[in-house]
Amino acid sequence: MLPWVVRRTRLPLLSSRCVDCRSESATTGEGRFRVNANGKLLDVWLLVRCVSCDRTSKLTVHERAPVRSFDPAELHGYRVNDPGLVAATLLDPFFARRNRFTLDWTGAWRLDTSPAPLDQAWPVQVEVVFEDPVPVRPDRLIAQGLGLSRNEALRRIKCDVPLRRPTSAGFTFTVMAGETLLGSRRAFDSRP
Repeated sequence: MLPWVVRRTRLPLLSSRCVDCRSESATTGEGRFRVNANGKLLDVWLLVRCVSCDRTSKLTVHERAPVRSFDPAELHGYRVNDPGLVAATLLDPFFARRNRFTLDWTGAWRLDTSPAPLDQAWPVQVEVVFEDPVPVRPDRLIAQGLGLSRNEALRRIKCDVPLRRPTSAGFTFTVMAGETLLGSRRAFDSRP
């Protein structure tokens, strides 16, 4: 079984309307949290910046939470703007729903493919693994990875998930015999 991996190359943009310029895109930039204490309660926000007008806004991470409810390592991560904690917070679906934004993954991921051994018998089975929840349509991902049109890819593969519905969960597929497709290691990014 050949491994393919979908990897994040940067944090995705946020699709959220700016209150100043009405632009639809925002970014976390380097990723900064703001922690504010009010007695024994803490507010934590993730700061985002409008791509068009550079206005900074706050997205609520925790609101009026007792200090004791925080894991000390997590609280330290908020204070030092830990990049891993920024990514985990931004990719949390509950956080996105609560703050009413969606993620725009355009240009923020790539597909790493492995070469098929030339002596391997066809059909070839491929396992696709997602390191981050990048929503992609399997038919487009497979066509891109094989260097085929989507119609040709659909004729040549058998897959265990619906091909035309976006997924961010791993899946496997089988490539049926044909001309040599997987002969060299390639990396594809999501830029058009």
